[in-house]
Amino acid sequence: MVKRGFKYFLLLTVVLVLAACSSDENVDEAAGGEGSTEEGAGGTINIGMSEDMVTVDPHGSNDSASAQIRRNIYESLIFQDEALELTPGLATEWEATEDNVWNFKLREGTTFHSGQEFTAADVKATIDRVNDPAVASQVAFLYEMIEEVEIVGDYEVNLHTEYAFAPLPAHLSHNAGGIMSKDLIDRDYQAALDEAGSDVTLEEYYELREEGGEEFQAVADEISEHIGSVTGAETDGTNHLQLADRSPGDSVTLSRFDDFQNGEREFDEVIFRVIPETQARLAELDTGGIDIANEIDTASAERIQNGDATELIESESVRMNYLGFNMEKEPFDDPLVRQAIAHAVDRDEIINGVYDGYGITAQSPLAPDVWGYDEGLESIDVDVERAKELLSESSQPDGFKTTLWVNDDAAIVDSAVYIQNALSEIGITVEVQQSEWGAFLDQTANGEHDMFILGWTTVTADADYGLYALFHSKNFGAPGNRSFYKNEEVDTLLDEGRTNPDEAGRQDAYSEVQQILIDDSPAVYLNHTSFLLGVNTDGVSNIGLDPVGNIRLENASFSTEEE
Repeated sequence: MVKRGFKYFLLLTVVLVLAACSSDENVDEAAGGEGSTEEGAGGTINIGMSEDMVTVDPHGSNDSASAQIRRNIYESLIFQDEALELTPGLATEWEATEDNVWNFKLREGTTFHSGQEFTAADVKATIDRVNDPAVASQVAFLYEMIEEVEIVGDYEVNLHTEYAFAPLPAHLSHNAGGIMSKDLIDRDYQAALDEAGSDVTLEEYYELREEGGEEFQAVADEISEHIGSVTGAETDGTNHLQLADRSPGDSVTLSRFDDFQNGEREFDEVIFRVIPETQARLAELDTGGIDIANEIDTASAERIQNGDATELIESESVRMNYLGFNMEKEPFDDPLVRQAIAHAVDRDEIINGVYDGYGITAQSPLAPDVWGYDEGLESIDVDVERAKELLSESSQPDGFKTTLWVNDDAAIVDSAVYIQNALSEIGITVEVQQSEWGAFLDQTANGEHDMFILGWTTVTADADYGLYALFHSKNFGAPGNRSFYKNEEVDTLLDEGRTNPDEAGRQDAYSEVQQILIDDSPAVYLNHTSFLLGVNTDGVSNIGLDPVGNIRLENASFSTEEE
């Protein structure tokens, strides 16, 4: 086991490349009203978030902070419960009527926050938008196989896919599948057309999009930079909360939607406050300034557990942290170099020394709770002598100097320092470079890095989402493949896994591809860390936390004050 002291000493060797950081101003100010002490009477739940959301537009980003907020505003066709099982959402039932056709029956009697009725037209408008090249959505890979949304009736649609796509229901449960009203989408497109000075009408644009071709592409290119001006500022969903106010960098306020048709809620308002510093979030939690604190670091877990009015909630996760290599740069195009590094990194020491034992070491890119995981895979073991042997046989027999890029997450930085120390034992000199989150994502998407550490959460709990974005050669850069890994056999197996309607056949494909990814080592799969949440029990109770890291407020209530 690594002693915790090692990382503080070694942090002195980290080279910081700091970009603009989120402001910590006003983190000590209480936001909003206090929760009622009478259970069920309503009130405000204050949540301290480590990061600000990027946008309220479901198609505008794929970050966890935005997803946490958007999932309370928008309902998807299919929900995931707290155990990540698929359950009815805006679709009451669904089935594959043909290999490439899925039928969905829609919930009736549902209204948007604007008061408009939810119908099949809103489903079509939402899915057509996410796949529109003018939108250039980072989450389009989730739905790109959908060729047509056929409106069968006001409350029924058929989704026609380019090929048989078995995990479609799981993909539709993703927060990016939140259904927006057609009215909101129409206004967003109209604003983009107006801003671009286009003489094409909204209806003409939709007709051009259906036809495709050069004329449509020209208009799409013309309006692309203006898309999202409305949907990034306003919302119109059907879920239990609606956007009341947003102050970027500070807070987002959501208020209860009284006409919500899918269950009762015992609170009136939820305020998500941006408090980047962990200790500031904990101080607010201790004093009741916030009711919930997200992304608790493991070093603070005991403090919350021992607090008189605080509770630690832990959930196993479907998140995988990994050490990635830029395979478009030497020497990481050499599999022997990658395998040497994989053998040199003791993943158990990172879990115990950095994460205090919260979580498990990764044996493959998939967490055990993800469908498609194979527990019988042969993982790479820790063997420093074997690592030295592989490096001596590689293109870099005498070792080399390189950089390891990280964001400003403390545990990731500590993991990087451990890796820096471990690789020095086999002759690799590593300089750790730290960047602010947004800059880090841009730089790694552009391929500016050598090595990097990042996490990926398999939100759909299906192997397709956990592997396709990260390792298919179609997804270089921002969609997920920041290793720029290309392997034709892997591409073929990943295509097989998503198109084969037979579950056993899918499992075989994913088992094979996982073993290749272990052996080929485009990344070192480090760990599946637990998600930790702090709750002030004097304020709220019945708070849930799922394996994706979502705070579940469905059953939240205010704690009864003791006499």
